[in-house]
Amino acid sequence: MRVCVIQMSSVNDKVANLAQARTLIEQAVKEDRPDLVLLPEVWAFQGGTAEERQAAAEIVPGGEAYRLLQDLARRHGILIHGGSFLEKGEKRLFNTTVVLDRQGREIARYRKLHLFDVVTPDGREYRESALVGRGEEIVTYDVEGARIGCSICYDLRFGELYRQLAAKGAQILMVPAAFTLQTGKDHWEVLLRARAIETQCYVVAAAQVGAFPAGKDVRHNWGHSMIVDPWGKVLVQVSDRPGFATAKLDLDYLRRVREMIPVQQHRVLPG
Repeated sequence: MRVCVIQMSSVNDKVANLAQARTLIEQAVKEDRPDLVLLPEVWAFQGGTAEERQAAAEIVPGGEAYRLLQDLARRHGILIHGGSFLEKGEKRLFNTTVVLDRQGREIARYRKLHLFDVVTPDGREYRESALVGRGEEIVTYDVEGARIGCSICYDLRFGELYRQLAAKGAQILMVPAAFTLQTGKDHWEVLLRARAIETQCYVVAAAQVGAFPAGKDVRHNWGHSMIVDPWGKVLVQVSDRPGFATAKLDLDYLRRVREMIPVQQHRVLPG
């Protein structure tokens, strides 16, 4: 399976973001011929005010971002793991992933479990839960001989989620993200490689890069989208600008890694 990570620089302009996503996916399809494409977190709308985020959120299925992904999947015959965008719920928004097959049919949906409520080292405060509700389900899906596990950004810091995904049979772990510049420079690659090594899965991480407006503030994302193999080796990485990178994921190699060091069989949980 050839898997492609799309790195974007999304802002509070939905029309521009959708156009950027279409351009990057179509360029990746033309140049790299991937089977599966992963977009970053909040690729359709990032930053802005709470009112702007509410207005940009979509009812799922449906909405401009959802229909764009359907069109691209059908037109190019590719699988699309749609990063995440804001979904309208009954009472709150959700940070939601949708996955579409080669015919544009939805085959999985995941709502972010861990919400980013922190103060970063530069003093900026992030309160995702002020607008977004928490998901309730751990989600995997099967496609073309592979089982894929879902996560979004801040989930990456919680190894127990990835162990549960691996226990459910996941071989590939998806991590769409908008990691901050301040945390990303020290933690992003370390965490991705750790999740790959401890679960013996491929880790596919598509990130936001660059600056975006958030109310009166301007914030920055780290970027460095990458694909990591089950041994913890970085196979490909995107430079510090919007772009894409593609790698072939070899499930036979994954099986050999698991045979060499059978951590799943050796795991002991006291108590």
